[in-house]
Amino acid sequence: MIYLGQASARRKRQRKTTAHPFTRPDLYDALIVGAMDRVGPKMMTVVAIMAGLVPILWSNGTGSEVMQRIAVPMIGGMVSSTVLTLVVIPAIFAVVKGVGLPASPWQDSDEKGAGHRGPTRTLELHRTENVQ
Repeated sequence: MIYLGQASARRKRQRKTTAHPFTRPDLYDALIVGAMDRVGPKMMTVVAIMAGLVPILWSNGTGSEVMQRIAVPMIGGMVSSTVLTLVVIPAIFAVVKGVGLPASPWQDSDEKGAGHRGPTRTLELHRTENVQ
C-alpha cells in the first residue's frame, strides 16, 4: 500500500503542475509504477524464504515428517502473499481510489463549472447546433 500511495501522490504532484486534473488513467499509471517498485523486494523475500524451505521438504532424517508439515503451509503462504501483494491489493486500491475520479481530463469540467471544454465536448455541442 505504501508503494502504491507514494506513486499515486507523485503522479498527483506532477498533474498539479499542468492544467489537467488527476484522472483514472493517471491512477492506473501510478498503480503500475507502484506495483513494479514492489516486485523486486517482494521477490527477493519470497525466493530467500523458499530457498530455505525447499531443503526441508526433501529431507529424510529424524523429525523430517514434522518439519515437512510446517514447511508446506509456509510455502503456500509465500505464494498466496505474493499474489495478494502484486495483484489483489493494487486492484482494490484502484477501485477505492478511482471512485469519483473523471475518466478523462474533460469529463467533469462542465459539471464543476470550470469553464473548460475539451475537444470531445466542443465537437458534440457543435454538431447539435448545426442540426437545429
